[in-house]
Amino acid sequence: MTTDPVRRRPGGRSAKVRSAVTAATVELLAESGPEKLTIAEVAARAGVHETSIYRRWKTRERLVLDSMIELSAELLAVPDTGSLRGDLVALGQKIVGHGTSPLGSALVRGFAAHEDDADTARTRHEFWENRLTGAEVMMERARARGELPAHVDSRTLLELFVSPIHFRLLLTRQPVDSRYLERIADITVAGAAATPPT
Repeated sequence: MTTDPVRRRPGGRSAKVRSAVTAATVELLAESGPEKLTIAEVAARAGVHETSIYRRWKTRERLVLDSMIELSAELLAVPDTGSLRGDLVALGQKIVGHGTSPLGSALVRGFAAHEDDADTARTRHEFWENRLTGAEVMMERARARGELPAHVDSRTLLELFVSPIHFRLLLTRQPVDSRYLERIADITVAGAAATPPT
């Protein structure tokens, strides 16, 4: 009996299989949505065995969630406009664009609806840690330009900016246009500048 090449060669074959499977999953999600996606369809499009997918992801829900997270990482790259205000507005536009897309909405629903087991909790933590760590680059650039006091906590600042966006997208369903993003960016930057050292 041979061993699964995905498990046996994590640095080569495994990476290719993962890439093929997640790409196939994203394509099928865009075509038919998460409700209709099946492991069999993903395996056929990716050119792998179903057992390889189940061995790595265990369930269809985990596969969908992981694939959408990888896509989100690509779509939510950190902007560099030359100013903190501009970076925040550009980041907000990316969040809105992704959050209102079918795949972005499915990711949010997946996090909300999926049972909060150890794997899901870890995935959620890694997703937000990666987003926050990447966005901290904006804050480092802002400090270097003298736009942001050194004592201001980067993550708190980002949460203050992002929270109103998600509040509208998920709860009130109000539009989030450029004017609104500019307004909360102005409030965020002004508040950061006025924050006294602790």
